[in-house]
Amino acid sequence: MASEAIHHANPVIEVSHVCTRFGDAVVHEDVNLTIMSGEIFAIAGGNGSGKSTLLREIIGLHTPAEGTIRLFGQNVSGMGERGAQNVYRRLGVMFQQGGLFSSLTLAENVAVPLREHTDVSAELIRDIVAVKIATVELPMDSADKFPSELSGGMRRRAALARAIVMDPELLFLDEPTAGLDPIIAAGFDALVLQLKAVLGLTVVMVTHDLDSLWRIADRVAVLGNGTILGVGTMHELAESRDQIIHEYFHGPRGRAAQSQYEVS
Repeated sequence: MASEAIHHANPVIEVSHVCTRFGDAVVHEDVNLTIMSGEIFAIAGGNGSGKSTLLREIIGLHTPAEGTIRLFGQNVSGMGERGAQNVYRRLGVMFQQGGLFSSLTLAENVAVPLREHTDVSAELIRDIVAVKIATVELPMDSADKFPSELSGGMRRRAALARAIVMDPELLFLDEPTAGLDPIIAAGFDALVLQLKAVLGLTVVMVTHDLDSLWRIADRVAVLGNGTILGVGTMHELAESRDQIIHEYFHGPRGRAAQSQYEVS
């Protein structure tokens, strides 16, 4: 997405003055973020910086000690359970390593949200699941296989199919390419770009994959020292004078990724 389009889009996520504590340990201190409709927004940072914790707070799996999180303009924490559930149904989530149930087939895994949150008939569920499996470019003969019978890349695509099975407006990806070889990871990134364009998604991804950041992120927020150190395009962050951001993007791996994807 061009920066002009992002500028004129509406905010879909607003994180305001969020503080997160676990006992005496402070994970986040005064975190503020605004994520716009239609962008691929990445949350990056070193290990232990609280990236996945922030994602869990945004999707309602953890409540911050202080601050507010608004989705689609609504403060979810101030709603009743029914109102909050109506908002959360507009989200799709792909967890780390895919989070597939080992005892269910690929098709059964993809069907879980439909079975748990809708009254759709079994026949229609089968049809929807088949469409989503095809959408993530998995062969239909993989539908009856268990996760242990799938490659790592296929498991991630299966998890992605489950994340979009309810036709969400917001898609969250937690370390989607971690552990994948570079070719498979690049293919997954290309699929995310395609789904964003075709389905009109807003995508929020937590990642430390610098190649993914350069390939598909419209904007990136860098977490460190319990707060947001910077937000911008990869080109903007690569020029940052913040020491942590500079070290993150200009180490050997960062320089290699930048040289491969940066366009002068």
